[in-house]
Formats: sequence, structure tokens, C-alpha cells
Amino acid sequence: MAQSKLQADVPIETLLREKRKFPPSRAFVKRAVMTRKSIYAEARKNPVKFWEERARELHWFKPWRKALEWKPPYAKWFVGGKINVAYNCLDRHVTGPRRTKAALIWEGEPGDSRVLTYWDLYREVSKFAAALKRHGVKKGDRVTIYMPMVPELPIAMLACARIGAAHSVIFGGFSPEAVRERIHDADSSLVITADGGYRPRHLVERLHQGRARAVPGRGDGLRGPAVPPLHLGLHRQAQGDHPYDGRLSHRHHRDAQVDLRPPR
Repeated sequence: MAQSKLQADVPIETLLREKRKFPPSRAFVKRAVMTRKSIYAEARKNPVKFWEERARELHWFKPWRKALEWKPPYAKWFVGGKINVAYNCLDRHVTGPRRTKAALIWEGEPGDSRVLTYWDLYREVSKFAAALKRHGVKKGDRVTIYMPMVPELPIAMLACARIGAAHSVIFGGFSPEAVRERIHDADSSLVITADGGYRPRHLVERLHQGRARAVPGRGDGLRGPAVPPLHLGLHRQAQGDHPYDGRLSHRHHRDAQVDLRPPR
């Protein structure tokens, strides 16, 4: 009883003090990208030069003319440069030895698994980007992603980046009201969803039904316009009697012509 009272009287700052250290193994350190301790001093001495050197490790369609434009409180990095996240994550790797290496290793709650190489992921992202274009998504649009933890989630994110659309990921456990507010606040032109998904060891509510309640059709009296869904038919997973097999039934995704050209 006295011990419980003592703990209750201890300020939270005291409980947050942590002095233990967990150094990485030598093998882990040896494989690290940055192995020099002096790199911290270099970054502190000249942060702009430091990040310019890091940026040159990426592929740029157009180089920047100014690394940092700083007008407090606004900062612009790599002014005038043109870069694509999806290209740097995928395209530049599929022409070399990483082409057949694992880019994404996924394991679902029921124990099912899937491994996508850089080439596999590259093709899936290209197909998804083509599907987005078929639905009228263009550069500068906002796309809401309301999906379970499946490989198509990062695929959708990379597909948006590939065509220059901004994406907004909504947690699959949010209520229809919370989903509605986020869709309308972002002024999304499309919602990417699935029929359901797993959380630890049990099937959660079917997401497309939650989306339907969050964004019904026009004329329902709710705030904001109707937003069309891009429904990915992950039916086998949501039925609960079979593991997710990684195949999408949405015809716009399946039948979309693959554009493997670099994004511009």
C-alpha cells in the first residue's frame, strides 16, 4: 500500500528517465549505410551542404538551383528541382541486381505471407497508377486511402506518388464520421478502399461498408460532395475462411494497361 502511494506521488518526469543503452550488434553496424561517427559533426557544421550530398544520391529529373531558401518561418528545400518518390523507390532499381531482390516482405494476421521483388512491386505500382488515371486522378489531386494492412496499401501510396497525386491515409478502425471529415477536409477526388481486413486474429468490419456510410451519394443532406470509391476486391481475406492471396478483383486495376515508362 505504501509502495503504491509512493508511486502515485512520483512526478511523471522521474518515471520518464531512462539511462539504459542498447547498442546495435557489430554485424548490424557493419551493414549500416552510415558508419562514420564524424557524420554528426559534419551535419551540424554545414547542414545545407550535408543534405545536398545526401540528395545527390537520389535520381533527379531536374537538378535544384538552390538547396535552401529560408525566409522565417518558411523554408523551401531544393528549389527548382524535380524528383519522383516512386521512381527512386522502384524504377532505378529494376535495371540492376536489385530487380529480383525482395522489396516488400508481408505477413498477414492469419499467417499468410507474400514477397514482392522490386520488379514485382514496380509492375504492381504501374498497374495501380494506370487504374488511378482511368478514374480521372491527375497531378495535384488528393486521394484518400482507407485500407487494411495489405501490400496494396504501399502500392497505392507509391502509385499516387508516381502520377503526382497527394495521398491521405486513414486508419482502418476510424468511424464513418471520422472518415467523412478527413475525406472532405482533404477535398479528395477518390477513395481507395477494400472490402475488409484483419486486426490481431479477428476480422474487422468490412471497410467498403464503412466508406459507404462515411460518403453516401449526393442528396443525402451530409456535408461535402460525393466521392467515388476505387474498391479493391480483397474478397478472400474479408470472408475470413481463406488467407489473402494477393489478387485484386477490381476490373479497373486488373484490366488497366500497364505504363512502364518513367514518371515525368
